Amino acid sequence: MTNDTRTVPQRLVEFLPNLRRFAISLCHSRELADDLVQAACERAIVAADSFAPDTRFDAWMFRILRNIWIDHLRRARTAGPQDEIEKAYDVSVPSGEAATHARMELMEVATALQKLPEEQREVLVLVCVEELSYRDAADVLAIPIGTVMSRLARARKNLAELTGISLGEKRSSDTKGGVA
Repeated sequence: MTNDTRTVPQRLVEFLPNLRRFAISLCHSRELADDLVQAACERAIVAADSFAPDTRFDAWMFRILRNIWIDHLRRARTAGPQDEIEKAYDVSVPSGEAATHARMELMEVATALQKLPEEQREVLVLVCVEELSYRDAADVLAIPIGTVMSRLARARKNLAELTGISLGEKRSSDTKGGVA
């Protein structure tokens, strides 16, 4: 990362899909996500001098976007409901039964994801979708790494329960002396 000589605008162009995906996971609306991404890009370009080239660009951008989202929520407390997350997903699969099952599963997961508390959803998207490390997710969210780990564990457990996924047998650490 330290040898990366690309400018902030150059990095932004490559990073736009990730930024947009995170924005959609926050607000559940393509239109609003596009507005958030645009605002984040504007803010990043204006603040390009504050970006340290030896740090993670993705974490820096996710933090900017999340801060803009929080600002938006504060301003929009009296606004009406947002668009549904179902409008944010385009599933491209072969037609027929496989496509129907894939769409149903996607809708089930999208609905379950929507039901998660925002703090769990944010961590889940940053770590599992955007593949940030726990440390980087903690930096983006301005929380301790232990909080990231516990929120992620709760998010995974809640998502599994909401989608009917069996968690299987208890782990050996759940037993004392080898007896369940």
